[in-house]
Amino acid sequence: MNKTEKREGIISVIKYEGPNNVFAWKHPIEDFNTGTQLIVHESQEAVFFKDGKALDLFGSGRYTLETQNIPLMRDTLRIPSNAETMFHAEVYYVNLTTQMGIKWGTDSKVRLFDPASGLHVEIGACGSFNLRVTNSRKLLVKIVGTTEGFRQGEVLEGDGFTTGKFKSLIMNKVKSNLARIIKEQNINILEVDENLDTLSDAMKISINETLDDYGMVMPEFFITTIMTPDDDPNYRRLKQQFADKTLKVREEQVRQAEAEAAQRRKVVEAQTEAQLKMVGAQGEAEARRIKAQAEADAYKMQAFAEAAEMQAKGYTYQQETARQVGLEAMQNGITGNGTGGGGGLGDLAGLGVTLGAMGGVMNMTREAMNPIMDTSSQVGAGFGAVVSGQVKEAWDCPNCGAKGISSKFCPDCGGPKPDINSGWTCPNCGAKGINSKFCPDCGSPKPEAIIGWTCPDCGTSNITSKFCPECGHKKEEE
Repeated sequence: MNKTEKREGIISVIKYEGPNNVFAWKHPIEDFNTGTQLIVHESQEAVFFKDGKALDLFGSGRYTLETQNIPLMRDTLRIPSNAETMFHAEVYYVNLTTQMGIKWGTDSKVRLFDPASGLHVEIGACGSFNLRVTNSRKLLVKIVGTTEGFRQGEVLEGDGFTTGKFKSLIMNKVKSNLARIIKEQNINILEVDENLDTLSDAMKISINETLDDYGMVMPEFFITTIMTPDDDPNYRRLKQQFADKTLKVREEQVRQAEAEAAQRRKVVEAQTEAQLKMVGAQGEAEARRIKAQAEADAYKMQAFAEAAEMQAKGYTYQQETARQVGLEAMQNGITGNGTGGGGGLGDLAGLGVTLGAMGGVMNMTREAMNPIMDTSSQVGAGFGAVVSGQVKEAWDCPNCGAKGISSKFCPDCGGPKPDINSGWTCPNCGAKGINSKFCPDCGSPKPEAIIGWTCPDCGTSNITSKFCPECGHKKEEE
């Protein structure tokens, strides 16, 4: 009262003078007059009551009570306009701030049935919540009434004669919904602490549905603890069942993981073994290829070296062969086992070589050797050109390039006669019987195989034109 200013026994300033932990506070002075100052702080509302009815409502600010800003009061009291008149009314201040940390707890156990184990257990719960006024008129009419106000302590606590205003509401909602929500959400009571947020949100929604009728809301509702009956035999059995189940599941998971690891290990081992075999096979094939290539290169180098040596000495491979044959004939006797010169000439003719080299070896005179040379040349020419009455086709050596060869081996490098019926034919120079990837005469690469048609008359294959290039047969229309 010491803060209230008066003018001639009537209060001239109306402001909040109550404590902070309240939701509604009634001003102790009820006689005012027009012209009185009304002060409403932030997060407050002031409501005028007359005869139990809520009339004019004022938000934060400073007001001078006049007939134009209190129309409901003026109409009720019939206050004349522009007149300073005393009137009687009740003024309530409503606190709109959120009241934090209001403690709650169940006053008895909540019976819970666990469908997994078929056991009944009893649990308790406690926590806190926050509360805020959303409608001042509803709060004053339905909660405050004719009392001096509404404190935070009256939400759950009674005055010795009555219980807290919202205790029954909150306890009923918690007890009736806690077990139901645990069952609906399929929450294991032994793991309930992991789901406190879910339980708290569901409980808040259920409580706010009723609080709205009283002009209040619960912004947050917290379940901080679920009290489990550790001394209850049923609860101990439930814990043991859960532990056994968890252990079995864990063991099965371990066995499954081991089996999967073993299977993966077998797959990796099989893949590794297959890769090693493939690498080994590739290595052996590569080694054989390298060895064959090295042997071919060595043979070719040796042949080229011998041909170069012979060329440096001034004679060919054919002449060297004839020389060696002549020497061998001289060592064995020109006549062999025969009794006349005819046998010796026949042996020489049978060798298929000329006696030019032999003449040099034997140091014979040209006059003594002329008859023999003429005969031998004719015999050798006949041997080199005609065999069994058939004329041999001359060929060119693909290794050293010697041309017009009629024997089966090159007289310069010793290379074998290529088989013209096998291999491929160079499209640039016409060389036949090529088995390498490049033509030995012109160096052209081997052409890719051409898929064409085969002539039914002469057997020529890979024909891409409309007529056979060998016999002229026309391709049949498909």
